[in-house]
Amino acid sequence: MNHPAHHISQAPRDLVGIGIGPFNLSLAALAHPLTGLDTVFYERRPRFHWHPGLLIEGARVQVPFLADLVTLADPASEWSFLNYLKTRGRLFPFYFAERFHIQRAEYDAYCRWVSENLTAVRYGHQVDAVRWNPELALFEVDFTQLDADGEAEAVGRAHTRNVVLGIGTEPHVPAPLRPLADAPGVPVVHAADYLGHRDTLLTAGHITVVGSGQSGAEVFLDLLRHRRAGGERLHWIGRTEAFAPMEYSKLGLEHFTPDYMRYFHDLAEPVRDRLVDGQWQLHKGVDADTLAAIHDELYRRTLDGGWPDAVLTPGVRVRTAGRVAGSRIELHLEHVQQGTRTRLTTDAVVLATGYRERPVTPLLTGLDPYLRRDGKERLRVDAQFRLTLDPAITATGCHVYVQNAERHTHGVGAPDLGLAAWRSATILNAVTGTQAYPLPARTAFTTFGLERGGPQIPPSRQVKALTPLADGI
Repeated sequence: MNHPAHHISQAPRDLVGIGIGPFNLSLAALAHPLTGLDTVFYERRPRFHWHPGLLIEGARVQVPFLADLVTLADPASEWSFLNYLKTRGRLFPFYFAERFHIQRAEYDAYCRWVSENLTAVRYGHQVDAVRWNPELALFEVDFTQLDADGEAEAVGRAHTRNVVLGIGTEPHVPAPLRPLADAPGVPVVHAADYLGHRDTLLTAGHITVVGSGQSGAEVFLDLLRHRRAGGERLHWIGRTEAFAPMEYSKLGLEHFTPDYMRYFHDLAEPVRDRLVDGQWQLHKGVDADTLAAIHDELYRRTLDGGWPDAVLTPGVRVRTAGRVAGSRIELHLEHVQQGTRTRLTTDAVVLATGYRERPVTPLLTGLDPYLRRDGKERLRVDAQFRLTLDPAITATGCHVYVQNAERHTHGVGAPDLGLAAWRSATILNAVTGTQAYPLPARTAFTTFGLERGGPQIPPSRQVKALTPLADGI
Protein backbone atom coordinates (compact mmCIF):
# COMPACT_ATOMS: atom_id res chain seq x y z
CA MET A 1 0.00 0.00 0.00
CA ASN A 2 1.38 3.38 -1.03
CA HIS A 3 1.25 6.08 1.63
CA PRO A 4 1.02 9.74 0.63
CA ALA A 5 4.25 11.70 0.78
CA HIS A 6 4.51 14.32 3.53
CA HIS A 7 5.51 17.92 2.97
CA ILE A 8 5.94 20.69 5.53
CA SER A 9 6.42 24.24 4.34
CA GLN A 10 9.40 25.95 5.99
CA ALA A 11 8.80 29.70 6.02
CA PRO A 12 5.50 30.75 7.61
CA ARG A 13 2.92 32.29 5.31
CA ASP A 14 1.29 35.63 5.98
CA LEU A 15 -2.10 34.28 4.97
CA VAL A 16 -3.62 30.91 4.08
CA GLY A 17 -7.03 30.90 2.42
CA ILE A 18 -9.25 27.84 2.71
CA GLY A 19 -11.79 27.38 -0.08
CA ILE A 20 -11.83 29.13 -3.45
CA GLY A 21 -15.23 30.45 -4.26
CA PRO A 22 -15.79 34.02 -5.48
CA PHE A 23 -15.00 35.53 -2.09
CA ASN A 24 -11.60 33.98 -1.45
CA LEU A 25 -10.83 34.34 -5.15
CA SER A 26 -11.48 38.06 -4.72
CA LEU A 27 -9.07 38.06 -1.79
CA ALA A 28 -6.44 36.20 -3.81
CA ALA A 29 -6.80 38.63 -6.72
CA LEU A 30 -6.45 41.72 -4.52
CA ALA A 31 -3.54 40.16 -2.61
CA HIS A 32 -1.66 39.35 -5.82
CA PRO A 33 -0.07 42.80 -6.39
CA LEU A 34 0.86 43.35 -2.71
CA THR A 35 4.59 42.75 -2.77
CA GLY A 36 5.97 41.10 0.32
CA LEU A 37 2.69 39.43 1.26
CA ASP A 38 3.09 35.64 1.14
CA THR A 39 -0.26 33.95 0.51
CA VAL A 40 -1.62 30.62 -0.62
CA PHE A 41 -5.22 29.45 -1.21
CA TYR A 42 -6.30 25.81 -1.00
CA GLU A 43 -9.35 24.22 -2.66
CA ARG A 44 -10.21 20.50 -2.76
CA ARG A 45 -11.97 20.70 -6.15
CA PRO A 46 -9.83 20.28 -9.28
CA ARG A 47 -10.94 23.61 -10.80
CA PHE A 48 -13.23 26.58 -10.28
CA HIS A 49 -16.96 26.13 -10.85
CA TRP A 50 -19.70 28.45 -9.61
CA HIS A 51 -23.07 26.72 -9.14
CA PRO A 52 -22.69 24.69 -12.36
CA GLY A 53 -26.11 23.07 -11.92
CA LEU A 54 -27.78 26.47 -12.22
CA LEU A 55 -25.96 27.89 -15.24
CA ILE A 56 -29.25 27.89 -17.12
CA GLU A 57 -29.09 29.58 -20.50
CA GLY A 58 -30.00 33.24 -20.14
CA ALA A 59 -29.88 33.27 -16.31
CA ARG A 60 -28.18 36.43 -15.10
CA VAL A 61 -26.23 37.44 -12.04
CA GLN A 62 -28.39 39.63 -9.84
CA VAL A 63 -25.72 42.27 -9.27
CA PRO A 64 -24.13 44.59 -11.87
CA PHE A 65 -20.90 43.55 -13.59
CA LEU A 66 -19.06 46.14 -11.48
CA ALA A 67 -19.56 43.71 -8.60
CA ASP A 68 -16.75 41.56 -9.94
CA LEU A 69 -13.89 40.28 -7.81
CA VAL A 70 -11.94 43.52 -7.55
CA THR A 71 -13.45 46.64 -9.15
CA LEU A 72 -15.23 48.17 -6.14
CA ALA A 73 -11.89 48.15 -4.28
CA ASP A 74 -9.48 48.63 -7.19
CA PRO A 75 -10.96 49.62 -10.56
CA ALA A 76 -7.48 49.54 -12.11
CA SER A 77 -6.86 45.89 -11.17
CA GLU A 78 -5.73 43.54 -13.92
CA TRP A 79 -8.30 41.05 -12.59
CA SER A 80 -11.39 43.12 -13.39
CA PHE A 81 -14.23 41.81 -15.51
CA LEU A 82 -13.54 44.51 -18.11
CA ASN A 83 -9.93 43.41 -18.38
CA TYR A 84 -11.13 39.83 -18.78
CA LEU A 85 -13.23 40.98 -21.73
CA LYS A 86 -10.23 42.82 -23.15
CA THR A 87 -8.05 39.71 -23.03
CA ARG A 88 -10.79 37.87 -24.90
CA GLY A 89 -11.20 40.59 -27.53
CA ARG A 90 -14.80 41.16 -26.43
CA LEU A 91 -14.83 44.72 -25.12
CA PHE A 92 -16.65 46.20 -28.11
CA PRO A 93 -19.33 43.48 -28.29
CA PHE A 94 -19.95 43.98 -24.56
CA TYR A 95 -20.10 47.74 -25.06
CA PHE A 96 -22.77 47.43 -27.72
CA ALA A 97 -24.69 44.77 -25.81
CA GLU A 98 -25.37 47.39 -23.11
CA ARG A 99 -25.67 44.79 -20.38
CA PHE A 100 -25.36 45.93 -16.79
CA HIS A 101 -26.19 42.43 -15.51
CA ILE A 102 -24.17 39.68 -17.16
CA GLN A 103 -25.13 36.07 -17.66
CA ARG A 104 -24.28 33.67 -14.85
CA ALA A 105 -22.26 31.46 -17.19
CA GLU A 106 -20.13 34.46 -18.16
CA TYR A 107 -19.43 35.30 -14.52
CA ASP A 108 -18.40 31.67 -13.99
CA ALA A 109 -16.03 31.83 -16.95
CA TYR A 110 -14.55 35.13 -15.73
CA CYS A 111 -13.84 33.71 -12.27
CA ARG A 112 -12.25 30.63 -13.79
CA TRP A 113 -9.96 32.86 -15.90
CA VAL A 114 -8.82 34.67 -12.75
CA SER A 115 -8.30 31.41 -10.84
CA GLU A 116 -6.22 29.88 -13.63
CA ASN A 117 -3.88 32.86 -13.75
CA LEU A 118 -3.19 33.43 -10.06
CA THR A 119 -0.03 31.72 -8.82
CA ALA A 120 -1.21 31.57 -5.20
CA VAL A 121 -4.19 29.32 -6.01
CA ARG A 122 -3.84 25.58 -5.30
CA TYR A 123 -6.61 23.31 -6.55
CA GLY A 124 -6.74 19.66 -5.56
CA HIS A 125 -5.71 20.52 -1.99
CA GLN A 126 -8.09 19.48 0.76
CA VAL A 127 -7.60 21.19 4.11
CA ASP A 128 -8.09 18.73 6.95
CA ALA A 129 -7.47 20.73 10.12
CA VAL A 130 -6.44 24.09 11.54
CA ARG A 131 -4.61 24.26 14.87
CA TRP A 132 -2.75 26.79 16.99
CA ASN A 133 0.89 26.09 17.77
CA PRO A 134 1.70 28.13 20.90
CA GLU A 135 5.42 27.41 20.70
CA LEU A 136 5.71 28.86 17.19
CA ALA A 137 2.89 31.40 17.76
CA LEU A 138 1.49 30.37 14.37
CA PHE A 139 -1.48 28.50 12.97
CA GLU A 140 -0.89 25.06 11.50
CA VAL A 141 -2.94 24.14 8.44
CA ASP A 142 -2.88 20.44 7.53
CA PHE A 143 -3.86 19.53 3.99
CA THR A 144 -4.00 16.57 1.63
CA GLN A 145 -2.94 16.95 -1.98
CA LEU A 146 -5.28 15.05 -4.30
CA ASP A 147 -4.58 13.49 -7.69
CA ALA A 148 -6.80 13.78 -10.77
CA ASP A 149 -9.10 11.05 -9.40
CA GLY A 150 -9.48 12.75 -6.04
CA GLU A 151 -7.22 10.26 -4.27
CA ALA A 152 -4.62 11.34 -1.74
CA GLU A 153 -1.11 11.55 -3.16
CA ALA A 154 0.62 13.74 -0.55
CA VAL A 155 -0.05 15.34 2.80
CA GLY A 156 1.36 18.64 3.94
CA ARG A 157 1.36 21.31 6.59
CA ALA A 158 1.62 25.04 6.25
CA HIS A 159 2.33 27.49 9.05
CA THR A 160 0.69 30.89 8.81
CA ARG A 161 -0.01 34.06 10.74
CA ASN A 162 -3.52 34.42 9.34
CA VAL A 163 -6.21 32.07 8.09
CA VAL A 164 -9.20 33.09 5.94
CA LEU A 165 -12.13 30.69 5.76
CA GLY A 166 -14.10 30.94 2.54
CA ILE A 167 -15.63 27.48 2.39
CA GLY A 168 -18.96 28.70 1.04
CA THR A 169 -22.43 27.27 1.33
CA GLU A 170 -24.05 23.89 0.75
CA PRO A 171 -27.48 22.92 -0.61
CA HIS A 172 -30.19 22.83 2.02
CA VAL A 173 -32.80 20.08 2.01
CA PRO A 174 -35.69 20.54 4.51
CA ALA A 175 -36.07 17.71 7.01
CA PRO A 176 -39.39 16.36 5.59
CA LEU A 177 -37.74 15.82 2.20
CA ARG A 178 -34.38 14.40 3.23
CA PRO A 179 -35.45 10.74 3.12
CA LEU A 180 -36.63 11.20 -0.48
CA ALA A 181 -33.56 13.17 -1.54
CA ASP A 182 -31.26 10.51 -0.08
CA ALA A 183 -33.14 7.53 -1.57
CA PRO A 184 -31.50 6.03 -4.68
CA GLY A 185 -33.49 6.20 -7.89
CA VAL A 186 -36.09 8.66 -6.59
CA PRO A 187 -36.34 11.70 -8.91
CA VAL A 188 -35.87 14.29 -6.18
CA VAL A 189 -32.94 16.64 -6.83
CA HIS A 190 -31.75 19.90 -5.37
CA ALA A 191 -31.70 22.85 -7.75
CA ALA A 192 -27.91 22.92 -7.32
CA ASP A 193 -27.84 19.76 -9.47
CA TYR A 194 -30.65 20.78 -11.82
CA LEU A 195 -28.84 20.93 -15.16
CA GLY A 196 -27.23 17.54 -14.64
CA HIS A 197 -30.68 15.98 -14.21
CA ARG A 198 -32.78 18.15 -16.52
CA ASP A 199 -33.12 15.61 -19.34
CA THR A 200 -34.34 12.98 -16.89
CA LEU A 201 -36.68 15.40 -15.17
CA LEU A 202 -38.27 16.41 -18.46
CA THR A 203 -39.30 12.81 -19.12
CA ALA A 204 -41.39 12.80 -15.93
CA GLY A 205 -45.14 13.03 -16.33
CA HIS A 206 -45.62 15.64 -13.59
CA ILE A 207 -42.93 17.85 -12.04
CA THR A 208 -43.08 19.89 -8.83
CA VAL A 209 -40.72 22.74 -7.97
CA VAL A 210 -40.46 23.52 -4.25
CA GLY A 211 -39.09 26.95 -3.35
CA SER A 212 -40.21 30.46 -4.26
CA GLY A 213 -36.86 32.22 -4.55
CA GLN A 214 -34.73 33.03 -7.59
CA SER A 215 -33.56 29.46 -8.18
CA GLY A 216 -37.11 28.13 -8.00
CA ALA A 217 -38.28 30.76 -10.47
CA GLU A 218 -35.46 30.01 -12.92
CA VAL A 219 -36.02 26.26 -12.74
CA PHE A 220 -39.79 26.63 -13.17
CA LEU A 221 -39.31 28.93 -16.16
CA ASP A 222 -36.81 26.58 -17.79
CA LEU A 223 -39.11 23.57 -17.31
CA LEU A 224 -42.06 25.56 -18.63
CA ARG A 225 -40.18 26.51 -21.77
CA HIS A 226 -39.30 22.88 -22.42
CA ARG A 227 -42.82 21.45 -21.98
CA ARG A 228 -45.42 21.50 -24.75
CA ALA A 229 -48.36 23.88 -24.52
CA GLY A 230 -51.31 22.22 -22.82
CA GLY A 231 -49.11 19.44 -21.46
CA GLU A 232 -46.98 21.36 -19.01
CA ARG A 233 -48.05 19.39 -15.92
CA LEU A 234 -46.06 21.62 -13.56
CA HIS A 235 -46.54 22.70 -9.95
CA TRP A 236 -44.60 25.50 -8.30
CA ILE A 237 -45.02 25.93 -4.55
CA GLY A 238 -43.19 27.93 -1.90
CA ARG A 239 -43.47 28.96 1.72
CA THR A 240 -43.42 32.72 1.19
CA GLU A 241 -46.78 34.46 1.05
CA ALA A 242 -46.22 35.55 -2.54
CA PHE A 243 -43.94 35.01 -5.51
CA ALA A 244 -42.42 38.30 -4.52
CA PRO A 245 -39.93 40.43 -6.40
CA MET A 246 -36.59 41.14 -4.83
CA GLU A 247 -36.21 44.59 -3.31
CA TYR A 248 -34.39 46.53 -5.99
CA SER A 249 -35.10 50.19 -5.27
CA LYS A 250 -32.09 52.49 -5.12
CA LEU A 251 -32.39 53.21 -1.41
CA GLY A 252 -33.37 49.63 -0.66
CA LEU A 253 -30.12 48.46 -2.22
CA GLU A 254 -28.22 50.54 0.30
CA HIS A 255 -28.73 47.61 2.70
CA PHE A 256 -25.86 46.08 0.71
CA THR A 257 -23.35 48.80 1.53
CA PRO A 258 -20.48 48.84 4.01
CA ASP A 259 -22.39 51.57 5.88
CA TYR A 260 -25.30 49.24 6.61
CA MET A 261 -22.99 46.34 7.43
CA ARG A 262 -21.21 48.45 10.03
CA TYR A 263 -24.54 49.65 11.45
CA PHE A 264 -25.87 46.09 11.64
CA HIS A 265 -22.72 44.82 13.36
CA ASP A 266 -23.13 47.37 16.16
CA LEU A 267 -26.71 46.30 16.95
CA ALA A 268 -27.59 44.06 19.88
CA GLU A 269 -27.60 40.34 19.11
CA PRO A 270 -31.42 39.84 19.52
CA VAL A 271 -32.08 42.80 17.21
CA ARG A 272 -29.73 41.40 14.56
CA ASP A 273 -31.43 38.02 14.68
CA ARG A 274 -34.87 39.58 14.28
CA LEU A 275 -33.73 41.70 11.34
CA VAL A 276 -32.15 38.82 9.42
CA ASP A 277 -35.37 36.82 9.63
CA GLY A 278 -37.47 39.74 8.44
CA GLN A 279 -35.30 40.88 5.53
CA TRP A 280 -35.85 37.89 3.25
CA GLN A 281 -37.11 40.02 0.37
CA LEU A 282 -33.80 41.86 0.24
CA HIS A 283 -32.01 38.70 -0.88
CA LYS A 284 -34.49 35.84 -1.29
CA GLY A 285 -37.05 37.45 -3.59
CA VAL A 286 -37.17 36.90 -7.35
CA ASP A 287 -35.70 39.19 -9.97
CA ALA A 288 -38.57 41.17 -11.51
CA ASP A 289 -37.44 40.30 -15.06
CA THR A 290 -37.64 36.59 -14.23
CA LEU A 291 -41.16 36.99 -12.86
CA ALA A 292 -42.11 38.91 -15.99
CA ALA A 293 -40.64 36.18 -18.22
CA ILE A 294 -42.69 33.54 -16.39
CA HIS A 295 -45.87 35.55 -16.82
CA ASP A 296 -45.10 36.16 -20.51
CA GLU A 297 -44.57 32.46 -21.10
CA LEU A 298 -47.78 31.54 -19.30
CA TYR A 299 -49.72 34.24 -21.15
CA ARG A 300 -48.41 33.05 -24.51
CA ARG A 301 -49.93 29.67 -23.77
CA THR A 302 -53.42 31.20 -23.36
CA LEU A 303 -53.61 32.55 -26.90
CA ASP A 304 -55.80 29.66 -28.03
CA GLY A 305 -58.28 30.43 -25.24
CA GLY A 306 -57.11 27.72 -22.82
CA TRP A 307 -55.02 27.81 -19.70
CA PRO A 308 -51.62 26.14 -19.27
CA ASP A 309 -51.54 23.06 -17.08
CA ALA A 310 -49.41 24.80 -14.47
CA VAL A 311 -50.25 25.51 -10.84
CA LEU A 312 -48.42 28.27 -8.93
CA THR A 313 -49.23 28.41 -5.22
CA PRO A 314 -47.34 30.47 -2.64
CA GLY A 315 -47.83 30.21 1.12
CA VAL A 316 -47.49 26.41 1.10
CA ARG A 317 -45.19 24.27 3.22
CA VAL A 318 -44.34 20.58 2.83
CA ARG A 319 -45.23 18.75 6.04
CA THR A 320 -44.13 15.25 5.08
CA ALA A 321 -43.30 13.34 1.91
CA GLY A 322 -43.07 9.74 0.79
CA ARG A 323 -43.20 7.30 -2.10
CA VAL A 324 -46.43 5.86 -3.42
CA ALA A 325 -47.18 3.39 -6.22
CA GLY A 326 -43.54 2.48 -6.55
CA SER A 327 -41.87 5.45 -8.18
CA ARG A 328 -44.36 8.28 -7.59
CA ILE A 329 -43.94 10.87 -4.85
CA GLU A 330 -46.60 12.14 -2.47
CA LEU A 331 -46.18 15.53 -0.83
CA HIS A 332 -48.33 16.38 2.17
CA LEU A 333 -48.96 20.12 1.94
CA GLU A 334 -50.31 22.75 4.30
CA HIS A 335 -51.47 26.22 3.29
CA VAL A 336 -50.20 28.52 6.00
CA GLN A 337 -52.88 31.23 5.73
CA GLN A 338 -55.88 28.95 5.16
CA GLY A 339 -54.81 26.29 7.59
CA THR A 340 -55.88 23.69 5.02
CA ARG A 341 -54.07 20.51 4.09
CA THR A 342 -53.92 18.38 0.96
CA ARG A 343 -51.81 15.82 -0.86
CA LEU A 344 -49.99 16.29 -4.12
CA THR A 345 -48.86 13.29 -6.15
CA THR A 346 -46.04 13.99 -8.55
CA ASP A 347 -43.37 12.14 -10.57
CA ALA A 348 -40.36 14.37 -9.88
CA VAL A 349 -39.39 17.12 -7.47
CA VAL A 350 -36.83 19.89 -7.78
CA LEU A 351 -35.86 21.35 -4.41
CA ALA A 352 -35.09 25.03 -4.86
CA THR A 353 -34.80 25.28 -1.10
CA GLY A 354 -31.67 27.38 -0.97
CA TYR A 355 -28.30 27.06 0.68
CA ARG A 356 -26.91 27.21 4.18
CA GLU A 357 -23.50 28.34 5.33
CA ARG A 358 -21.20 25.34 5.40
CA PRO A 359 -20.26 24.78 9.06
CA VAL A 360 -16.75 25.98 9.83
CA THR A 361 -16.51 24.43 13.29
CA PRO A 362 -15.55 20.90 12.09
CA LEU A 363 -12.50 22.41 10.42
CA LEU A 364 -11.67 24.38 13.55
CA THR A 365 -11.95 21.56 16.09
CA GLY A 366 -8.32 22.10 17.00
CA LEU A 367 -9.06 25.75 17.81
CA ASP A 368 -12.18 25.08 19.87
CA PRO A 369 -10.64 26.03 23.26
CA TYR A 370 -9.70 29.42 21.81
CA LEU A 371 -13.01 30.29 20.11
CA ARG A 372 -15.49 32.74 21.64
CA ARG A 373 -19.21 32.29 21.01
CA ASP A 374 -22.42 34.31 21.33
CA GLY A 375 -25.62 33.50 23.23
CA LYS A 376 -26.66 30.99 20.57
CA GLU A 377 -23.27 29.28 20.44
CA ARG A 378 -22.38 30.93 17.13
CA LEU A 379 -18.86 32.15 16.51
CA ARG A 380 -18.31 35.80 17.32
CA VAL A 381 -16.98 37.88 14.42
CA ASP A 382 -15.59 41.39 14.82
CA ALA A 383 -15.98 44.34 12.45
CA GLN A 384 -12.86 43.31 10.47
CA PHE A 385 -14.33 39.82 9.85
CA ARG A 386 -12.04 38.20 12.39
CA LEU A 387 -13.20 35.44 14.69
CA THR A 388 -13.01 36.49 18.32
CA LEU A 389 -10.26 34.32 19.76
CA ASP A 390 -8.55 33.94 23.09
CA PRO A 391 -6.20 36.90 23.76
CA ALA A 392 -3.33 34.41 23.94
CA ILE A 393 -3.62 34.18 20.14
CA THR A 394 -4.68 37.68 19.16
CA ALA A 395 -1.90 39.23 21.25
CA THR A 396 0.54 37.71 18.76
CA GLY A 397 -1.16 39.49 15.85
CA CYS A 398 -2.49 36.25 14.38
CA HIS A 399 -6.14 35.98 13.33
CA VAL A 400 -8.75 33.79 11.64
CA TYR A 401 -10.99 35.63 9.18
CA VAL A 402 -14.28 34.45 7.66
CA GLN A 403 -16.01 35.23 4.37
CA ASN A 404 -19.74 34.55 4.00
CA ALA A 405 -20.01 32.94 7.41
CA GLU A 406 -21.01 36.09 9.28
CA ARG A 407 -24.62 36.83 8.38
CA HIS A 408 -25.56 36.67 12.07
CA THR A 409 -23.06 39.46 12.84
CA HIS A 410 -22.92 41.47 9.60
CA GLY A 411 -26.36 41.05 8.04
CA VAL A 412 -27.81 40.29 4.62
CA GLY A 413 -24.77 41.70 2.81
CA ALA A 414 -22.55 38.79 3.92
CA PRO A 415 -23.31 36.57 0.88
CA ASP A 416 -23.70 39.47 -1.57
CA LEU A 417 -21.21 39.56 -4.45
CA GLY A 418 -21.31 43.36 -4.44
CA LEU A 419 -19.47 43.46 -1.12
CA ALA A 420 -16.82 40.89 -2.05
CA ALA A 421 -14.08 43.33 -3.08
CA TRP A 422 -14.71 45.68 -0.15
CA ARG A 423 -14.60 42.86 2.40
CA SER A 424 -11.44 41.43 0.80
CA ALA A 425 -9.81 44.85 0.93
CA THR A 426 -10.84 45.25 4.57
CA ILE A 427 -9.22 41.92 5.41
CA LEU A 428 -6.02 42.75 3.52
CA ASN A 429 -5.77 46.14 5.22
CA ALA A 430 -6.06 44.39 8.58
CA VAL A 431 -3.54 41.68 7.68
CA THR A 432 -0.94 44.15 6.39
CA GLY A 433 -1.61 46.82 9.00
CA THR A 434 -1.67 49.38 6.19
CA GLN A 435 -4.19 51.06 3.91
CA ALA A 436 -3.20 48.79 1.06
CA TYR A 437 -6.63 49.57 -0.39
CA PRO A 438 -8.01 52.93 0.75
CA LEU A 439 -11.74 52.48 1.33
CA PRO A 440 -14.47 55.14 1.34
CA ALA A 441 -15.64 56.45 4.70
CA ARG A 442 -19.21 56.72 3.43
CA THR A 443 -21.07 54.54 0.91
CA ALA A 444 -24.79 55.26 1.37
CA PHE A 445 -27.11 58.25 1.33
CA THR A 446 -29.13 56.59 4.09
CA THR A 447 -28.04 57.18 7.67
CA PHE A 448 -29.12 53.95 9.31
CA GLY A 449 -28.96 55.02 12.96
CA LEU A 450 -28.85 58.04 15.18
CA GLU A 451 -25.51 59.44 16.19
CA ARG A 452 -24.66 58.91 19.85
CA GLY A 453 -26.21 61.77 21.83
CA GLY A 454 -28.91 62.33 19.21
CA PRO A 455 -28.90 63.55 15.62
CA GLN A 456 -26.58 66.44 14.91
CA ILE A 457 -28.32 69.35 13.16
CA PRO A 458 -26.06 71.87 11.40
CA PRO A 459 -26.31 75.36 12.97
CA SER A 460 -27.70 76.81 9.72
CA ARG A 461 -30.65 74.41 9.94
CA GLN A 462 -31.48 75.04 13.61
CA VAL A 463 -34.57 77.13 14.43
CA LYS A 464 -35.79 78.63 17.67
CA ALA A 465 -38.91 77.28 19.29
CA LEU A 466 -41.96 79.35 18.41
CA THR A 467 -44.29 80.80 21.03
CA PRO A 468 -47.80 79.38 20.56
CA LEU A 469 -50.27 81.91 19.16
CA ALA A 470 -53.26 82.94 21.25
CA ASP A 471 -56.58 81.35 20.40
CA GLY A 472 -58.43 83.04 17.59
CA ILE A 473 -55.40 84.77 16.09
